[in-house]
Amino acid sequence: MTATPATPHLVFAPPVNLSGHGHYLHWGFVQISAANTVMIALIGAVFLAALFLPFPKPKGRDGK
Repeated sequence: MTATPATPHLVFAPPVNLSGHGHYLHWGFVQISAANTVMIALIGAVFLAALFLPFPKPKGRDGK
């Protein structure tokens, strides 16, 4: 039996099968899901980008 999306549009369907079991990474006594690992990496990348990318500077009267 296959699940059908609740909406008729496939645009709203998830890109991966959400009915299956999660994938976990193991490092000794540490166990974390692959999805959480990806989210932590993305949050870290956004944080580093916020630290190192320059803020836009307002233009003064002389245009500099």
